[in-house]
Amino acid sequence: MARLKIAVLISGRGSNLQALIGACSAADAPAEIVLVLSNEPAAAGLQRAAAAGLPTRVVPHREFTDRAAFDAALDRHLREAEVELICLAGFMRLLTDAFVERWRDRMINIHPSLLPAFPGLNTHARALEAGVRFTGCTVHFVRTEMDTGPIIVQAAVPVHPEDDADSLAARVLEAEHQAYPLALRLIAEGRVGVVGGRTVISDAAAPSEALLNPVALPADAAPDPSCRN
Repeated sequence: MARLKIAVLISGRGSNLQALIGACSAADAPAEIVLVLSNEPAAAGLQRAAAAGLPTRVVPHREFTDRAAFDAALDRHLREAEVELICLAGFMRLLTDAFVERWRDRMINIHPSLLPAFPGLNTHARALEAGVRFTGCTVHFVRTEMDTGPIIVQAAVPVHPEDDADSLAARVLEAEHQAYPLALRLIAEGRVGVVGGRTVISDAAAPSEALLNPVALPADAAPDPSCRN
């Protein structure tokens, strides 16, 4: 069976790109990366792509007079590469509604929160401020409204009492590197459909047990002094 041709769009270091490169290098991988495209010429992810022998393109957004012209250039490169699915991986540009609709159900994104909670920026600081016990990441199909769209995969990450935004971000990023390849595999294997604004995934099951946070200590365990009044 032919492998699904994907493009990965990046703006920065490309850590999720690296996770997708690893996933697509497996002998049984149902997808292949045919293009890595960046709007930033100095994006470190381009070096990751080059090291993996992948085709790269740079489309500097500052050289275009408006978003529509920039998106038209993106679209041209994608079609020339015969891309079938776009994976946004830290691509820090807002795409026009026309572009999003042109690639409807053929473009996915990863966001560092459990959507619909904490869309937008500064997700980890906002999660800590809200006092949530779990956060995580979400892979979803892209829609014209930012950080919306049918959810494909989510990974829940516990918040630790000692966390700051950086430590929480690092732990969520580890989960992203698992969630994004899983979502890509499910799509490439033809197991994901969109019905009524939600995804339907065949031959998959949800975890059977709840996750609790905090976990109660044994009765004879010494209490944390920081929890005393």
